Amino acid sequence: MSDDQQASLFDFESDDTLTLGLYAEQAYLDYAVSVVRGRALPDLGDGQKPVQRRILYAMQAMGLSGGARPVKSARVVGDVLGKYHPHGDQAAYDALVRMAQSFTLRYPLIDGQGNFGSRDGDNAAAMRYTEARLTPFSRLLLDELNEGTVDFVPNYDGSQMEPAALPARLPVMLLNGASGIAVGMATEIVSHNLREVGQACVALVKDPGLDDEALMRLIPGPDFPGGGHVINAPEDISQVYASGRGSLKVRARWQFEEMARGQWQLVVTELAPGTSGQRVLEEIEDITNPKVKAGKKTLTPKQQQAKAMMLGLLDTVRDESGKDAAVRLVFEPKTSRIDRDELVNTLLAQTSLETNVSVNLVCVGTNGLPRQKSLRDILTEWVEFRLQTMLRRSQHRLDAVNDRIHVLEGRMIVYLNVDEVIQTIRESDEPRQALMSRFHLTERQAEDILEMRLRQLARLEGIRIEQELESKRKEGVQLAELIDKPSALRRLMIKEVEADVKQFGDDRRTLIEPAQRAVLEVKVVDEPVTVVVSTKGWLRSRQGWGHDASQFNFKNGDGCYGAFEVRTTDQLVAIGSNGRVYSVPVASLPSARGDGSPVTAMIDLEPGTQIIHFLAGNEDSVWLFAHSAGFGFRAPLRAMSTRQKGGKQFITLEPGESLLKPLQLVSQASHLALLSSNGKLAVIDLAEVKKLSGGGRGTVLMALDAASMLAQIAAVDAQGLRVEGVYRNQTRIDVLVGDTLEPYLSKRARKGRVFQTRLKSPVLLNPQSPSSI
Repeated sequence: MSDDQQASLFDFESDDTLTLGLYAEQAYLDYAVSVVRGRALPDLGDGQKPVQRRILYAMQAMGLSGGARPVKSARVVGDVLGKYHPHGDQAAYDALVRMAQSFTLRYPLIDGQGNFGSRDGDNAAAMRYTEARLTPFSRLLLDELNEGTVDFVPNYDGSQMEPAALPARLPVMLLNGASGIAVGMATEIVSHNLREVGQACVALVKDPGLDDEALMRLIPGPDFPGGGHVINAPEDISQVYASGRGSLKVRARWQFEEMARGQWQLVVTELAPGTSGQRVLEEIEDITNPKVKAGKKTLTPKQQQAKAMMLGLLDTVRDESGKDAAVRLVFEPKTSRIDRDELVNTLLAQTSLETNVSVNLVCVGTNGLPRQKSLRDILTEWVEFRLQTMLRRSQHRLDAVNDRIHVLEGRMIVYLNVDEVIQTIRESDEPRQALMSRFHLTERQAEDILEMRLRQLARLEGIRIEQELESKRKEGVQLAELIDKPSALRRLMIKEVEADVKQFGDDRRTLIEPAQRAVLEVKVVDEPVTVVVSTKGWLRSRQGWGHDASQFNFKNGDGCYGAFEVRTTDQLVAIGSNGRVYSVPVASLPSARGDGSPVTAMIDLEPGTQIIHFLAGNEDSVWLFAHSAGFGFRAPLRAMSTRQKGGKQFITLEPGESLLKPLQLVSQASHLALLSSNGKLAVIDLAEVKKLSGGGRGTVLMALDAASMLAQIAAVDAQGLRVEGVYRNQTRIDVLVGDTLEPYLSKRARKGRVFQTRLKSPVLLNPQSPSSI
């Protein structure tokens, strides 16, 4: 869009034609920019969104400093809305409430009197009941506001001036964090410890080239208002900070309290951010008293299992949080013989006592552009912002000092000639001009003398004026040095940051210590079972091995897909027609007394897809996947395991391609036989088949002629290749070994040779697998 088009976009008197699409596009872009910059994202310099900045500025103008008497919140909200923020009163009050909540902000900016809500989700009282004033910490944002440090802009109607940013003496955005959703972007900035951030700022001022490892030693991770325990490894936290995006795993902190007669109880004293005691209690209630899911007639096996496990471990739970303890959740075990670690692990795995905390360092930079930044980018840009505000402050103070020196020099002249000055003023019709011409004064000096009272002229003391002149001239030299020498300005910044850290800094609340993620482990007896899979996807398990597959019964129209001899600790993997894999624990399969259960009841299958193959075994077993286009790869079964009921994408299939039945590779197998649909056979070394633990499409196993496809695959061991077919109306098995097999040996990605055999409808057979029948 050209500048002329934009200029005349809303000019309805223009003769230019404007399409509805162009109008809607520009109107939406204007709205998006307004939301991003004026509502949802914090400013990197002062860490505030516009509504928060306006609340702080209005409260300072009302004289609500830290030592002032608090006033009704409704009065503050009214002042903010009337002068600076023409939006809803509830939105402004919600922002004020958030800035007063000690469980939301690491360093609250407003001291609230009354009910300002709780971490359990309780709403604050109405604004007519609560009172507010600024905290001492807010001075870091407001103290230098009237010293020329930032620009002031007109408010919404031009009747007032408001600051475009606040002159923050510390990076408040990192200290208190921020969250918001804009148009096309969002932010989730976690809070940090003031001492650590201050030390990092000082280190960057001293050495702008400070490496990331040293920076992470100064700021090892977030410091949440409610404490908690970050269990990520240091390298994982560093990666999140380097990219500006990721998630951290945070869990609650607890202790065991010993009681009489050997009893004990688990007491949670700190919770992860975004988690409340009420939420944890509701989650435990949902587990112990579950509801039947929509579309189901009974509880799912997973619900029954979770219920039995929780009821077997936990007797009672209660919330004893109050004035004496912000968080105190008490869990009493079923008996004192319950394993303590097992109870803790179960609670962490099944409730939000352990949760993910998102990190998305998106903010509006000092250049006015929203962007995702790394921790280093934020600190470096804030240091430059602070140096700039200090430079403007120094220039403002220097101008004031020079003006004062100028005035004092004029008063010194008055002191030396006081009688003559009085006479000149009394006898002159234009005293200002007379003083300027008689004593060579400037207009500023003459105006100052004329505004003085006569008794001040008589009481002027030369010594006092000289002392103040000397003091101001020294101060002017120091300020000029700050302006002219960047090194002096940086030294002053270090001194001021260290002073603020000493005054407002406190100890870290959040523990950062690597730990294993809590995983719900179901105790399963390790025993041999046979997994029976029907062609229509019905699953069941039968104890023991060595069953005759021909004796298995199925529903009418159904048959046997396969029987896998595995153990109860193994996994069954189902493969969808779209290449996604779904894993089901063998121990969770129904018994073989009935027809079993359909696999679709155990997984979340995507619409329009169906299960085409199954495989089962231990996690170390290796399987070969090949599809009709001649591509294939090897992968261990553990690579296909997933806890998601929706599965995960593993095999890449193009439209029109079909996946052959997966082949388990036994340790004795050395080669792979490939038979195309036009009767060509190629035997390649298994070492040439690429191993892809992450899945994919694989590499070319066999080159195919036009209109042909890969039809069969089989493993070849030391006994050779076994082929089954019909010869003279009888089923017969031939074995290709030695000279009979050698003509078909080739490299990968070759077309092979026409299979010379007297068998009709030849079928390649595999060596007997220990896990399948």
